Amino acid sequence: MNRYAIILAAGQGTRMKSKLYKVLHPVCGKPMVEHVVDQLSSLSIDQTVTIVGFGAEKVQSYLEGKSDFALQKEQLGTAHAVMQAEELLQDKKGITLVICGDTPLIKTSTMEALMEEHTKLGAKATVLTDYAEDPTGYGRVIRNEDGHVERIVEQKDASEAEKSSKRNYGYILLSTIPGDLKKVKNDNAQGEYYLPDVMEILKSEGQIVAAYQTSDLEETLGVNDRVALSQAETIMRKRINEAHMRNGVTIIDPASTYIEADVQIGKDTVILPNTYIQGLSVIGEDCLIGPGTEIKACKIGNATTIKQSVAHDSEIGDEVTIGPFAHIRPASSIHNEVKIGNFVEVKKSEMGPKSKASHLSYIGDAKVGSDVNLGCGSITVNYDGKNKHLTTIEDGAFIGCNSNLIAPVTVGKGAYVAAGSTVTEDVPSEALTIARARQVNKEDYVKNLNLK
Repeated sequence: MNRYAIILAAGQGTRMKSKLYKVLHPVCGKPMVEHVVDQLSSLSIDQTVTIVGFGAEKVQSYLEGKSDFALQKEQLGTAHAVMQAEELLQDKKGITLVICGDTPLIKTSTMEALMEEHTKLGAKATVLTDYAEDPTGYGRVIRNEDGHVERIVEQKDASEAEKSSKRNYGYILLSTIPGDLKKVKNDNAQGEYYLPDVMEILKSEGQIVAAYQTSDLEETLGVNDRVALSQAETIMRKRINEAHMRNGVTIIDPASTYIEADVQIGKDTVILPNTYIQGLSVIGEDCLIGPGTEIKACKIGNATTIKQSVAHDSEIGDEVTIGPFAHIRPASSIHNEVKIGNFVEVKKSEMGPKSKASHLSYIGDAKVGSDVNLGCGSITVNYDGKNKHLTTIEDGAFIGCNSNLIAPVTVGKGAYVAAGSTVTEDVPSEALTIARARQVNKEDYVKNLNLK
């Protein structure tokens, strides 16, 4: 049986009080609606249609290639929104899952179970429900004695008796898009066409309207304001951390560890407290990350240590030591067995295998070979006020402390730069360059000064 999905993502989200379109607010580093699409991708969905309205172009740019789109020009309710997909899905037989784009906590397994229940019962529509102690703000599911759905009532239209129901609904499964949607009326407190109203219409026609209750109350959380956004973030972060721990990663303090949704971490890596790992970061096995570390969109090899440091958009090899208090800026490549020590900044540079910059250095727009030692206070002076220039330091070179390499410049293989030098010309291989003022000692200077 063919499977289709409709994602409702046209609402303005006024309660978010934000310039950012609601379904694009991130949860663990990924827009809410993208979480929904990614979960659907595991369900063998034949076609997904996202209903867009406010911020349509931005949503389409995020989901390009993952979904088709239908525009809801006027926000007249959820039933009206589903109707906008009719042209794209007309004459297509199968089942259609209708899901909100602001429910990032849904699980593939629950949607699969919902579909199986729908097919088993031969239902025309099946509703995912949960049982909440406080369902305030949500619609109520009213069932008959057989447990089938009689109707769904939005909170603003519910009687006091109906409000006492603790069952609310998450998303809805339909056998195609029924023509009965056109029978839905807007005579309610909101003046909108509610999708749940089709349940009562189907029931009056003798159709089976079923319900499937999830055991995970968190899945149906709809993010309508910043409070719910923080709740979704907390729940998602807990899921992510626990998944990594089950896969062999040690997280010392999950409550203070923030790992985004697309991060990959190898076995026997240890994550220490107050660590943030973001973007499409990939971390190998046997690493030690943290404490107090921020990693974003980095590829990190095995057995590497990064402590109390920041690394963004870079590649870091095996058995590398970084920190404390180092900064690896974007487009850097740190090869195997490199040491980047405290208060060292690397920007758009390559550090060859086994090279060291142990403390207080700036390495910017540089190509550093293997087995190079950069002494304390070494600086690649890359900016002339208008343009950036390349510094090349070849294999085995030794850069003495407090040296300035004025780019563009090359230090040859095995060359030495004396401490305190300001190098403005290329240094030949295996040469020693001394580029500093000659020391002058003035005897009896202090005694003569005091005689004045």
